[in-house]
Amino acid sequence: MNTAVGRSGPLTGIRVLEFTGIGPGPHCGMLLADLGADVLRVERKGGNGWPNPVADRGRRLVEADIRSDAGRAFCLEAADGADALIEGFRPGTMERLGLGPDVLLARNPRLVYGRVTGWGQTGPLSHAAGHDINYIALTGALAAMGEPGKPAPPPLNLVGDFGGGSMLLAFGILAALVERQSSGKGQVVDAAIVDGAASLMGFFSGLAPRGLISLERERCLLGGAAPQYRCYMCKDGREIAVGALEPQFQAELLDRLGAPQKIREDMADPERWQNVSDFLAKVFAGKTREEWRGVLEGTDACFAPVLALEEAPDHPQMRARNAYKRKDGVIHPAPAPRFSRTPGAVRDSTALPPGANPWE
Repeated sequence: MNTAVGRSGPLTGIRVLEFTGIGPGPHCGMLLADLGADVLRVERKGGNGWPNPVADRGRRLVEADIRSDAGRAFCLEAADGADALIEGFRPGTMERLGLGPDVLLARNPRLVYGRVTGWGQTGPLSHAAGHDINYIALTGALAAMGEPGKPAPPPLNLVGDFGGGSMLLAFGILAALVERQSSGKGQVVDAAIVDGAASLMGFFSGLAPRGLISLERERCLLGGAAPQYRCYMCKDGREIAVGALEPQFQAELLDRLGAPQKIREDMADPERWQNVSDFLAKVFAGKTREEWRGVLEGTDACFAPVLALEEAPDHPQMRARNAYKRKDGVIHPAPAPRFSRTPGAVRDSTALPPGANPWE
């Protein structure tokens, strides 16, 4: 049976062999599967220890011991028919298993061999353990976050694992597939989270030397220090977020709050930001989150309620775009980005029977 039948999305017809992992590898596989790629995941017995019905969706699953001769033979056969591969083991692991890029590219020269690690395939830390917080700590990203005089707060693992890891891995795989159209050759994609997070920081490293933005926490416009770009508590203990960076948006916000002229003047001086923050905190504490939605939502004050994940699907904007789908009590994000002619789709994963042909 042709596994591409019934699929939709711009990646329909692309075969991806994924070796089970945690974090950025599975997320990258989800992104590709959502857009129509036929993703075959090789599972270890017992899974990866982090079963996730969202990140693990859209695959065909096969359990194999890649340390055994039979498991290795299955993987070699699968790689022979694959367009791309995803693996997230420590450097050297796949080589020791006889499944490294030299072996697989010799058998299938068109294979795009995607590798995602924290530190990268080279460098003095390449074999050391680490997690998202460690990787973004080396890039300048973590230092710019949080309040002055307090330890930096981990921003979930969005900046490293996913922003710098899975997104850059997917980008690299697709770029290599595009290049293959002219060269006819595959290649290795070394997606290091430290590289990806450093790339994300490029916006700031370009502006900071010119004095257009500060990365010092007490003066960082986008890091929570600026009163017009942060969150505030409401009367009911819930939060709202304001992001009125530009002067016209600041004016809209302050007009709607009835701010005095002194507050408007203080907004322009980082040395007096605390006065503005205190004023806004007091004002926002006077109404509930829903009351503030009635005053500010949909205006140019750059406002949004701070929603818990469970609330997000029911917000009118998210509901209008069908941004989420609830299934078996789990919130699934819709495939992103969206395509006008070849839309992606959320699909279930299915297990292959023992002995099945990898791509049939």
